[in-house]
Amino acid sequence: MNSGDNTYIWQASDWPDWRYDLAALAQPLADVSRAQGLLLGRLADVGMALRDQASLAALTEDVIRTSEIEGERLDAESVRSSIARRLGVDIGALAPMDRHVEGVVELVLDATARCESALTMDRLFAWHAALFPTGYSGLSQIDVGAFRDDANGPMQVVSGPIGRQRVHFEAPPAGQLAVEVARFIAWANGSSKDHPILKAGLGHLWFVTLHPFDDGNGRIARAIGDLLLARADGSPQRFYSLSAQIQRERREYYAILEQTQKGALDVTPWLKWFLENLATAVNAAQHTLDAVLVKTRFWQRWATAPLNERQVKLLNRLLDGFDGKLNSSKWAAIAKCSPDTALRDITDLLARGVLRKSAAGGRSTSYELEGV
Repeated sequence: MNSGDNTYIWQASDWPDWRYDLAALAQPLADVSRAQGLLLGRLADVGMALRDQASLAALTEDVIRTSEIEGERLDAESVRSSIARRLGVDIGALAPMDRHVEGVVELVLDATARCESALTMDRLFAWHAALFPTGYSGLSQIDVGAFRDDANGPMQVVSGPIGRQRVHFEAPPAGQLAVEVARFIAWANGSSKDHPILKAGLGHLWFVTLHPFDDGNGRIARAIGDLLLARADGSPQRFYSLSAQIQRERREYYAILEQTQKGALDVTPWLKWFLENLATAVNAAQHTLDAVLVKTRFWQRWATAPLNERQVKLLNRLLDGFDGKLNSSKWAAIAKCSPDTALRDITDLLARGVLRKSAAGGRSTSYELEGV
């Protein structure tokens, strides 16, 4: 297995002298600004509590999706509870703590809530240690809170079966990392001629190209992008998730990264892709805000209803977007109760007019929210 005759972007004689065609990026930049203006204008018309709920929803999605991009699935309830606990947002009963979830949440919140704090080597190492609290990535022991050493060969991004693997990218040698990362940090913290939003796209690309850790580079690169976007927005409170949009376009994301990392230092195509997907992410946040408003109005309506903990839990699952159809057996499994108890819970909600039977029919009766 070898990298062929490809010259990687970091091997260029003028690395890292980023170049791009600002005229070609003017319209995508304008689209992002317009989307941000519409979202922030709408958020200005709602109260602080609703903004907190919208931020909670965006951060929850960000944590879940940035891990999904790497093929890792986190429990949504644990993520939401972890973020709510840290932000002081009341969501009722909290899920048990999961130390791996806690680590990803710590990374994302530290990057955004403390966006104005300087990026440092120690901060990067702390983020990496938070991602791998056991010192293992899967079954492999890795160096945690330290740069990779390339003891087993160069850091390569590969795909395909053993013996027929394709090298998509090879990162700079470990011996260069201290100098390379120090230069990156100085750029990230310093003033720049680059538009702040373009700086976020460049920071994401630059860090993931350095690939300084044994694992977790993609998640940290996206966190750095979020940190720089928070600085660009002038607000540590997040209302949209670029990671969620990247996850939806995961194949395209890896393709544009590979194309850019094997290209010249003109990164206009990467920045155009970044801006287009950022605009989509900001526009998608309008739907998140819609869902927050629906949920708030729902609980305002039923605030005085004598509901038990199981009913509240399942109603929130429906409000957050239940995957599939909710029937009595799923209710029993999620609420950890007997089928008879589940049926009593459902019957009570049907009688109150909180739930209705789905018109879809099928092999078993399913239920949905009334009036939502």
